[in-house]
Amino acid sequence: MRKMAIKFILFCLWHLVGVFGDSDEVRSLFVMEDDSVTLNSGLTEIQTDDEIEWRFGHTNLLIAELSMKSSMILLYDGDDGRFRDRLKLDHQTGSLTITNITTTDSGVFTVNIISKSREIRYRFNVTVYARLPVPVISRDCSSSSSSSQQNCSLLCSVVNVAHVTLSWYKGNSLLSSISVSDLSISLSLPLEVEYQDKNTYSCVLNNPISNQTQHLDISDARLPVPVISRDCSSSSSSSSSSQQNCSLVCSVVNVGHVTLSWYKGNSLLSSISVSDLS
Repeated sequence: MRKMAIKFILFCLWHLVGVFGDSDEVRSLFVMEDDSVTLNSGLTEIQTDDEIEWRFGHTNLLIAELSMKSSMILLYDGDDGRFRDRLKLDHQTGSLTITNITTTDSGVFTVNIISKSREIRYRFNVTVYARLPVPVISRDCSSSSSSSQQNCSLLCSVVNVAHVTLSWYKGNSLLSSISVSDLSISLSLPLEVEYQDKNTYSCVLNNPISNQTQHLDISDARLPVPVISRDCSSSSSSSSSSQQNCSLVCSVVNVGHVTLSWYKGNSLLSSISVSDLS
């Protein structure tokens, strides 16, 4: 008799676990901005007396509900209209799909499934990451005054990023890294290398679900040769004069920490400098 009572108690405990979902369980989901995510209710089929609610955030904002008794599905925009035209509720499983997700959608979503025979609650901690920019590498290569050795100062930079790591790699070897986990900021990571080094360096920006990489071959790190374009035309001020004027433009691309100058003979005519990104 005692054994039968113990078996009955164990059966009841198992039955309760099956009927009442684990309210402490939180499922973490990581999503890229502008993608869609489906929050699975855990049901394969809704019962005839099921009532389903989806709520969002610490205020438990009601964003979707389904009632099998009244055959009703209601979707809500939210107080600030953030979910307008972006919610879809599966009428067979009660799963919720959020389209064109944004970083402001990060937070806890809760589903409550209630009927006479069961009460289930699941929570989803959704983190939405912004799409990553491609890092920009600027470089300054100069000869050492003590020897013919040439050194290169590299700077890898990104702007308006959050929850990311910026890293320098030499081949597959990690050299240095810097991380940020708060609000959007600008990040820069310097690196000193020797020009004679024939390895390829990479600057990698990553978060838990994506990455962007910029490669640099040090053998290509010397300053580029400036390109001069010209436009020469006869002067309109003197029809009898054979004088011809020329407009010259000297250009370079993808440079940082440099000065570009015009000289006439040995005399400096004009110059312009840049000390930030390429």
